[in-house]
Amino acid sequence: MDLGTIIGIVLSFGLVLSAILSGSSLIIFVSVPSLLIVVGGTIGAGLVNYPMNYVIGVIGVIKNTFFSSLDAPSDIIEQFKDYANRARREGILSLEPLIKEIDDDYLRKGLQLTVDGLEPQTIQEILETEISYLGDRHATGADVVAALGTLAPAMGMIGTVIGLVQMLQTMSDPSSIGPAMAVALLTTLYGAIIANLVLNPMAGKLKARSKEELLLREMILEGILSISKGENPRIIEEKLNSFLPPKDRVSED
Repeated sequence: MDLGTIIGIVLSFGLVLSAILSGSSLIIFVSVPSLLIVVGGTIGAGLVNYPMNYVIGVIGVIKNTFFSSLDAPSDIIEQFKDYANRARREGILSLEPLIKEIDDDYLRKGLQLTVDGLEPQTIQEILETEISYLGDRHATGADVVAALGTLAPAMGMIGTVIGLVQMLQTMSDPSSIGPAMAVALLTTLYGAIIANLVLNPMAGKLKARSKEELLLREMILEGILSISKGENPRIIEEKLNSFLPPKDRVSED
């Protein structure tokens, strides 16, 4: 569970709600027509902008902002130190029994290619292709969320125009001015909240999470290539440490 996402959402919505409740009732900020314009319009425009499976897949993409299954870089370094020591003592085939115990598909595939005896250059080409397309998929998911975040305020403005037109057409009836004005203002509010408290921050989190995962993939690739070349465990550790800031590096001590 990503506590940063949870705390951020609770804090931002909590402050907005407290500001509302300090001066009025929450019920006056509830408008079904405004919500339909913003949410329905944003989803509809998203379907026009992207293929349907991209928009539907946003649900799974957003889930990644709340949960993270990435290993710590230090754990990966320790794993490769163990793999390298085994390979030097007992040979590369000694790693084969360990492959079935690995949860990470990318690491499992890399070790399997190494145990199968492929040339380091071939292994590098295969695994770099995996990294490239992983980055593309992550970028697409973040772009869809960011696009929806851009569309939401625009839908709010459309709702505002609708509300103002309705208000201007019924100026002779004072009782209808209030509801029409409420739709006009609340759609703008809903669009701003959905975009700036939810979608745009989530797009930023997805981009940051993607960078973290790609970094781990690069570390794994470097470790796999080093093992396939039979390099010293100490050298492998130093290579993998170079991916990390000094304070996070693993040392023998």
